Formats: sequence, C-alpha cells, structure tokens
Amino acid sequence: MSALLTVEGLTAGYGPVEVLRGIDLTVDDGEIVVVLGANGAGKTTTLRALSGMIPARGSVTLAGRSLLGRRPDQVVRLGVSHVPQGRGTITDLTVHENLLLGAYTRSDPEIDEDLERWYTVFPRLAERRDQTAGSMSGGEQQMLAIARALMSRPRLLLLDEPSLGLAPLVTEELFRSLVQINREQGTSVLVVEQNANLALDVGSRGYVLETGRIVVSGTSSELRADEAVRKAYLGY
Repeated sequence: MSALLTVEGLTAGYGPVEVLRGIDLTVDDGEIVVVLGANGAGKTTTLRALSGMIPARGSVTLAGRSLLGRRPDQVVRLGVSHVPQGRGTITDLTVHENLLLGAYTRSDPEIDEDLERWYTVFPRLAERRDQTAGSMSGGEQQMLAIARALMSRPRLLLLDEPSLGLAPLVTEELFRSLVQINREQGTSVLVVEQNANLALDVGSRGYVLETGRIVVSGTSSELRADEAVRKAYLGY
C-alpha cells in the first residue's frame, strides 16, 4: 500500500504553548491507524492540526497535496473528515438534517444514495431520521457524527475518542461498523482512542504519543508485545 497521509515534523499548539513537538506519522491508503496516549499527550491537538482547526508547522500531505495552511472546509474538500471529541452533532437539527449538513461540500446527484447507504450501515439512524440529534443517546449521536462525516466521501476519516462515554457493547458495535466501512468503502481511518485493546484489534498499526512526541510505533502486534505499552495502556 502507498501512503495516503504523510506527516513530517508536525508542530502545533495554542498561543505560546507548544503541544506537538515534531510528529512524524503515515496512514496508508485503506488502512486503520491508531494513536494512543495519556490525557494531555497531544492526541486531540494532532487531529485538530491535521484538519486545519489550529495553525501548525511542518509538512502534512494527503495524496501528495499539502493540507497545512488551509481552512477546515478546504481540508474537507481535499478528502479529510474529522469527528471531534464530544461528537459535535447539531442538537437542534434532525438526524436527516445533520446528514445533509455533512454533504455541504458536494453538489453531485448521488447524495440521496449515500444517505441510504449510511441509514443501512446505521439502522438506528434510519429509525430516528426525523428525531432531533439532541434527544438521542450518546451512542446514537456518535453514529450520527460518523455518518455525517462520511457524507463528504472522505478518503481519510479522523476520529477523536469515539468510545468516550459509551457503554462497552455500544462501543463494540461502533467499532464493528468502522471495520465494515473501512473494508467496503476503502476509507482510511486515523483514530485516537483510550480503549487501547479495542483500537489495536481493528487497527493495523499504531503510534504512542507522550508529551507531544511519538515515543513508540509499530504494528498492532508489536505494540501489544511492547512491555511499556502493555503496562501503560493495555493493563497487563
């Protein structure tokens, strides 16, 4: 596989506070890659920098095209969708309206086809298409946030703590859907996740981030075999 996303020397922060200190990572076409790390390690900042939400320095390319210095809507048009921590659904809009909002960069005639595709993948959204997002459970809102992000037909999906606040069974269902999407649509995924065991089950590779730097990287099996990773993130 060839690299879809290439990140080299990524540095970013907030005002005078530097959070990321020269991150290098790649995501291949059609690959699921995991970023692990403790709270405050810089995981959320990484995704915000990649999606254009905060200024950053270094080099970030998607299929050879630079993403740095672009507005978030321009990054979306180039093929990157970001599901932020806390989901970010528009609570006063219905499920259907939220999904249509996800297609705001598109003008092609296949939007209705994609709506039906995601209603099929997430049948609970179909059942609640006329219900406001704010009246749904946390798991349903997370499904909606992911489906809305997919409405732009991204090549790369950025997920920030998708299991946060969800029951274990709901989390497992959500990750099964992500694997299905990856296999059937070929969408690459870069996922930041606290549930390291589950994330490494679905990801082919991973990176461990500590205080703004990548300290360990490797295949999922290599990370599971790393004693420091096991103790810090896998609980054994």
